[in-house]
Formats: sequence, C-alpha cells, structure tokens
Amino acid sequence: MTRSEEGPDGEWAVRHVPGGSSVKDYRCPGCDQTIPAGVGHVVTWPAGEYGTVEERRHWHLPCWNARGRRRPGIRRPR
Repeated sequence: MTRSEEGPDGEWAVRHVPGGSSVKDYRCPGCDQTIPAGVGHVVTWPAGEYGTVEERRHWHLPCWNARGRRRPGIRRPR
C-alpha cells in the first residue's frame, strides 16, 4: 500500500517493500550501501503529477527517516 508523506523536501509517495517481495539488489541513496535482495525497505517517488517511474528510489527505512539530518556522502563505485 502506498502512503503519502509530507516533509521539508516536499510530498512523497512511499511504499513499504517486504523482504520476501524484494528480488534484486538496490543502492540506497541515503547511505550509498546496497540493499540486498530479500531485505525489506521502502521505495519513494515525488507525489502527485510530478513523480515518474524514473524518479523511484529504494531506501533503507532508517535512511529514509533520517534523510533530513544526513549530509551527502561519498559515492561508491557500482
């Protein structure tokens, strides 16, 4: 189920992805670490008419919740 979240960075659509539903690895933009297949996480995108499929990002839940307090980190090679 998708919910809407309002924050200082705008309005976001947020969907919880249970571990059993995650079938591939993703890179979390909050910590730049891999979210391995089988690990629960959230997928987010800008809410409303401004969000597109290309703007979806997969986050660790703690990283998503801390996004307003984190500084950009060093990008790691993929």
